[in-house]
Amino acid sequence: MEQKDVPYIVYEATQARNERTIKRLIIVVVIAMLLLFASNAIWLYAWMQYDYSSQESIDLSTDGGGDANYIGTKGNIFNYGENQSPEDTSPEK
Repeated sequence: MEQKDVPYIVYEATQARNERTIKRLIIVVVIAMLLLFASNAIWLYAWMQYDYSSQESIDLSTDGGGDANYIGTKGNIFNYGENQSPEDTSPEK
């Protein structure tokens, strides 16, 4: 096989093209990192907008309105209004 010499100008052109490509790739990586940081900052900001609190005790008593849910002895849930009691709506008939 015959070996040919590559002219210096061709080598320089190839190196210049590779340098431009590498510069573009570095710019793309920097932009991607900035966008990743911005994305994380935005969702953390949105996450922190919620008010997280805990409640020490839950008051399950009603204020006399009459509408409440009661769970019977067999695990049945009875919904009743002011005129009914849990015993009146028993499904055991």
